[in-house]
Amino acid sequence: MKKISICAVLFSLTAFLSSCGVGTAVVTNHNQNATEVHLRENNFKVIDQISGSSEVSYVFAIGGLNKKQLYENAYSTMMKKANLLNGSRAIINVTTEAHFSGFAPFFVRRTITVSAQVVEFTR
Repeated sequence: MKKISICAVLFSLTAFLSSCGVGTAVVTNHNQNATEVHLRENNFKVIDQISGSSEVSYVFAIGGLNKKQLYENAYSTMMKKANLLNGSRAIINVTTEAHFSGFAPFFVRRTITVSAQVVEFTR
């Protein structure tokens, strides 16, 4: 009986003191414009790797921003770092990563990170 109670206490401590985290990444083209650039020739160079992040916390599933607003905040933070006004530059390889951590449903933290590469066309 003593072994069972020790195992139960250890299992309870493990369950309540551990945290869970889940991460995903999506590579998509979020730009819905009609501009097409074919990168067949060696007429560009990668000049920077940029990223932006946004985070929200939920307690008992209450609080924070919705998923779309969280993504928009991360994307706008990334675009501020892009410095696209100087020269012929473009954003390529946009990657969105989502990470969930915490102990649901009591506390959950969602982090969205958007990253991309900045290319500059040489001719």
